[in-house]
Amino acid sequence: MPILVTGATGSVGRHLVAELLTAGADVRAVTRDPGRANLPAGVEVVAGNYASGDLPAGIFDGVERAFVFPADEGIGPFAAAAGSAGLERLVAMSSAAASLRYPRDQRSVSARHHLAFEADLRATGIPLTILRPGPFANNLLGWAHTIRAAGFAAGPYPESRQAPLHEADVAAVAAVALLADGDALAGATLDLSGPEALTRREQLGAIGDAIGRELAFREQTPGEFAAAMAQYMPSEIIEMVLDHWHDTQFDPDLVFATTEAVTGRPARTLRDWARDHAADFS
Repeated sequence: MPILVTGATGSVGRHLVAELLTAGADVRAVTRDPGRANLPAGVEVVAGNYASGDLPAGIFDGVERAFVFPADEGIGPFAAAAGSAGLERLVAMSSAAASLRYPRDQRSVSARHHLAFEADLRATGIPLTILRPGPFANNLLGWAHTIRAAGFAAGPYPESRQAPLHEADVAAVAAVALLADGDALAGATLDLSGPEALTRREQLGAIGDAIGRELAFREQTPGEFAAAMAQYMPSEIIEMVLDHWHDTQFDPDLVFATTEAVTGRPARTLRDWARDHAADFS
């Protein structure tokens, strides 16, 4: 029986597909453009838009379990279709912001989006495992251009501490949740983080070590950062990022042992991630 994977061509999705194939599972991936999916041999790739509900007939044939990625447009139509299909398990990638653990989450666009996403999936009545990852190490790819061109990264709050998470660890936890026998993780909400909270200077240092370069951190004011990023990000996303960096100067990201508890191996470090992505910065 195939496991249905949405978001299969994204950074987490590709790792998840690989994890499932390694475990011997059959995988069905839905994507808007199968011709460009470039997924491994053996994956059944079907054309469809799960966010809009534009799904091919038979998309759920034989499917009992599915991984659901939080599409920007929402997943209401997909959730309704999955509920009608009578799936036995959903595993969903949400966000740490949906925990509403901090005051900043109350005004966070990420919290609003992911709480609506979770609500749509809970309404199906299908047993649901929710993954709530904190900041992804992949966010540091935003530094790649200036690192490659001039050996520096710029930003505010260089001493704020986050616990960047390797995308492969999210996939590894999702794979265990999808493949688990019984109801061991059904209904669970799993908080995920990297294994340590590092300052932004330390994060840059990990990248520098991976590529063998001394990298400089050029501190910006929050206003300078917002002005520089206005052409790339909506203002509410910029506000959310600045709120997080500001707060983690005083209250570092929480570190969770969930990856090791679920998969049986420690979470990958930021140095692991930097080595895996060294080509992006070189």
